[in-house]
Formats: sequence, structure tokens, C-alpha cells
Amino acid sequence: MAAGNMKQIRRRIKSVQSTMQITKAMELVASSKVRRAKERVERSRPYFDTLYDTITRIAAANRDGSSVYTKPREVKKSLYLVIAGDRGLAGGYNANIFKLATAQMAGKDTAVITIGKKAQEHYAKHADSVLADYPGIAETMRISDTHSIVRQFLDLFKRGEVDEVFLCYTKYVSPLTQEPRCIQLLPLSFGKEETDTKQSRVLTEYDPSPEAVFNEIIPEYLNGVLYGAVVESYASEQSARRMAMEAASDNAGEMIENLNLSYNRARQASITQEITEIVAGAGQVGS
Repeated sequence: MAAGNMKQIRRRIKSVQSTMQITKAMELVASSKVRRAKERVERSRPYFDTLYDTITRIAAANRDGSSVYTKPREVKKSLYLVIAGDRGLAGGYNANIFKLATAQMAGKDTAVITIGKKAQEHYAKHADSVLADYPGIAETMRISDTHSIVRQFLDLFKRGEVDEVFLCYTKYVSPLTQEPRCIQLLPLSFGKEETDTKQSRVLTEYDPSPEAVFNEIIPEYLNGVLYGAVVESYASEQSARRMAMEAASDNAGEMIENLNLSYNRARQASITQEITEIVAGAGQVGS
């Protein structure tokens, strides 16, 4: 009985060790990708900050609300761009962004553009509301890869097929913290305090007009925002996966320790049983 139990424990130890090797390898791969992804985030943020500074400065000179990109309208249909991961085993990364997006969409007539394989799979059951899928682009995305996506939702917005556009992504805060967010892309809205500050700081003449320059630069601004969101989300995914695999490796190590302890106890019980049987047999022979 004890021997059979020992065999089961040995098989379990080998199984957990194999799993631990996999989680350790995935942790190392994710750690390597996190470093590269963090560098992309740090490079993209100054670009976005410069774009945002420029766009708010032009908005300060164009205060009549005549741009199609800033003019409020009655909301009948909303479009959401949802960025998730291309793989699982990343803790709550994908679930958190889907939970936020679902809360934001509640009570609205919505359409969705998905970025990432997991987002594609999640919204596949609502195929009638999915306008486009972009799986597998996050790791190698360049700013030029955003143009087709931005052009698609800009055309929908200008034709009046959607009345507002939101972007749901995960902001990379630190290797231990990732924050799901949902921001409005269209219509653009800048706080009065921001535009007043820009207007008072810089007096610039725009040719042919602030509105024309504003409308021309908006697509570039949205390209920058989308690229930054994809880069932030990818870094967040890798960080979440690294933490999840580290936790899994730690749990596997604890399981192996407990199983080794159980194995040693079973082995000791087997030895004790054999000694008892030998002693009992020797007593019978002596009598």
C-alpha cells in the first residue's frame, strides 16, 4: 500500500517539475519582452506628449467649434476599440480590460474594433457588432500600421455611422502595476483651462486657418494615441504574464516541497512496516 502511494507521489512530483520548467521558461521570456516593451513605451510617450501639446495649442486658436472632430452631436451609436492580448496565461490582464469595456458599453448601441487575438475571441460571439479584427499586431506594430485602423473609424465618424469613438487599453504604470483605461477619441474634447493656457502662452498664425490645420493634424494625433495605447497594452501584457508565471513557479516549488515531505513520510512508513514485519517474523521463528 505504501509502495503504491510512493509511486503516485513520485509521478506527481515529476509532473509538477515539468510544469515548473515551463512556467520558469515563460517567466524568462516574458521578462525579456518586458524590457524591450518598456523601451518602446518610453520612446512613444514623448511623441504623444508633443502631439497633444500641438493639438491643444491649435484648439486654443480654433474656439468656434466648427471642426467636425470637436462638434458635439446626438449619440445614437458608439464605437469601441478594445485592445487585449494575443495570448493567455497573463493573470487578470485580459479579463480586466473586458470587464471595463463591458461596463462602459452598458446601455449603449455599440460596435467594436478588436486589437489582439483574445479580444477577437471574446467578441466573436457578438459578430454582428464587430466591424474589424486586428490580431497579432501588437508585438511588431509600427506607427504606420495604425493608419488603416484610424482611417476606418474616422470615415465612420465623418459619415455619421458612429457618433463617438472610445479606446479601451491597459496603461503600463510599472512592472507590478497595469491600469485598464477607456478614453474618448472622438469627438475631441479639450478642457477650457488647457486651451486657455496654450492660447495665453503662444500666439501663432495658422495658414490657411486654425481649423484647416487642426483638421489636417487630427489623423496624425489619433495615429499617435492608438500607437501609444497598443505599446502600453503590450508592455502591460508582458508584465502581467511575467508576474503570473513567477507566481505559478513559486506555487509549483511549494507543491514540490510538500510532495517531497509526503514522499519521505510514506518512505519512512514503508521502512517501519518492513522492520515490524522482520521483527514479528524473527519472534515467530524463536518461539
